[in-house]
Amino acid sequence: MAILAVENLHLRFSTPFGAVYALRGIDFELTKGEILGLVGETGCGKSVTGRSVLRLLDDSARITDGRILFEDRDLLRLPEAAMREIRGRRIAMIFQDPATALNPLFTIGQQINDVLRAHIPGAADARRSRTIELLASVGLPDPAQMVEVYPHQLSGGQQQRAMIALSLAAEPDVIIADEPTTALDVTIQAQILDLLRTLQRKRAISVILITHDLGVVAETCQQVVVLYAGRVVEAGSATAVFANPQHPYTRGLLAALPRPGSRGSELKVIPGSVPSGLERVKGCAFAPRCEHVMERCRVNQPALASLTAAHQAACFLHEASVHG
Repeated sequence: MAILAVENLHLRFSTPFGAVYALRGIDFELTKGEILGLVGETGCGKSVTGRSVLRLLDDSARITDGRILFEDRDLLRLPEAAMREIRGRRIAMIFQDPATALNPLFTIGQQINDVLRAHIPGAADARRSRTIELLASVGLPDPAQMVEVYPHQLSGGQQQRAMIALSLAAEPDVIIADEPTTALDVTIQAQILDLLRTLQRKRAISVILITHDLGVVAETCQQVVVLYAGRVVEAGSATAVFANPQHPYTRGLLAALPRPGSRGSELKVIPGSVPSGLERVKGCAFAPRCEHVMERCRVNQPALASLTAAHQAACFLHEASVHG
């Protein structure tokens, strides 16, 4: 059962250079109790999609079409007061850089206390006990002392654990984790991902994991949605997508992963770069970078079509294989 559904989401930014079309019809569903990986290169629309769910967009952004349904309520049409009730309480976000997301002027305990006070009634002593419990649950040492610590006194990994504790404070149903391990070394990355998986299982939280790392998705997610230039180009169960990728972009991302035994060999790359979004794309946005491009790809935009019950792709190659 879907707890969150994004339907035909279109978003553009106003810039001095013109309108940037960042999202061009995003569709996906987050199933209750699962982890969904939202993947793609920088500039494909991953973080903007996550922020759109919580309406955490700056003034230059405008959602021009689509719906974001949370338990059958369209978040895009709720008044701001209702959204404040949902942010943090029902849907929370783990931001990419905890060093900037955490307020340097307040202790970790004060920041968690503010979330508890806003969403969960209770006495100050109860909130402090709950704060210590949260810090302990994410593996921070000496949580009673950690309540009094400022963000700059923590390591990068500890800051990210504190950010996760902050997101869990009001016991949300959905967490959006935006590149939660990007700035961390490999060992700490593994610890943070293991912590997210453990907490997700224990609390039955639904998670959108935003990342460019397909290795992380393979280890962590049950579902995967691949974005390119503001559109979904492939989606389905992680098992189906990784075992049999059907879009050239997904294949290119997987081919670029380093593999055991490849030491010393040249890594494969996808030539070119993601479109800037300053111009409306005619046809398939990946066509200029695709080694399988056909003339129709430059003219028409392929629809996201079901290959199996657990796998979708937007590519004319699939049609050619079916009908040819």
